[in-house]
Amino acid sequence: MPILLIVLIVVGVAGAAVAVWVQLQEKSRREVVDRALGTSGTAEVRRAIRRGGSADAGDTLKARMLRKAPSIWAENRTIQHRLVQAGYDTPTAPLAYSLARVVVLVALPLLAFLLIPRTTFFQMIVVVGGAAFVGLMGPPFFLLRRVSARQDRIRKALPDALDLLVVCVEAGISLDAAILRVAKDLTFVHPDLAAELLVVSRKMNAGMTREEALRGLWDRTGVEDVRVLVASLVQSEKWGSSSSRVLRVSAETLRRKRRHAAEKRAATAPLKMIVPMAIFIFPALFIVILGPAVIQILGAGF
Repeated sequence: MPILLIVLIVVGVAGAAVAVWVQLQEKSRREVVDRALGTSGTAEVRRAIRRGGSADAGDTLKARMLRKAPSIWAENRTIQHRLVQAGYDTPTAPLAYSLARVVVLVALPLLAFLLIPRTTFFQMIVVVGGAAFVGLMGPPFFLLRRVSARQDRIRKALPDALDLLVVCVEAGISLDAAILRVAKDLTFVHPDLAAELLVVSRKMNAGMTREEALRGLWDRTGVEDVRVLVASLVQSEKWGSSSSRVLRVSAETLRRKRRHAAEKRAATAPLKMIVPMAIFIFPALFIVILGPAVIQILGAGF
């Protein structure tokens, strides 16, 4: 029980230190705002700038957490990029992910300490240390798995989307309108790719060039096939070649690549089956074949 008390005290001190650090960061930001405004600006303007540009006194708890969170949580570009590639592109996603990592890192060792039986101090160290390691490495591993799974779904959906784009473009629809139409048609079949195409369409409607919007598609997905497609479309637009031909060739290339990948997986399947067969099938087979002979030898007196 004293060890539990020590753990709780350590967690409380760490939480208090984080709260004090956040308050100091907020105080420093207020001082910067005051120095920038000088004697100009009313009190309402100062409060609005300190709140991040919102003068609404009824801010939500989420907005307050975003303002008071350490900047390293909200501005870590690597985490933001991975979260976007995993499909978590909301403004609060980096903060939620960072808070989840802290909660898991603290909660798992505490639960392991309270629930898992142990008899010696060494066992306690192993259990708590293992739980802390899982809490530290679990969220990044989960995020990478989500990114990989989403990229795989987008990669599989890309040939179907290109076929629809070819049909729309050859029917006389512009590429921008075709992207929006295909995004709506693929909403229920391939929701991940449909969401990314909708983002591209909205960016182009907002005034962004097609090249920038398409490059943003590759940056948000991280799929190499999308990068090749974007480069081909940009080159075709610069040189004035047919977009439908580029889309058709890209679709055929992706289907051929997917077929080769399937053939490769089928060719390596026998090699992957060796280990399960050696572990689970061969022992049972040896028992069935050699079992009667061993019983007869033992019965004969050897």
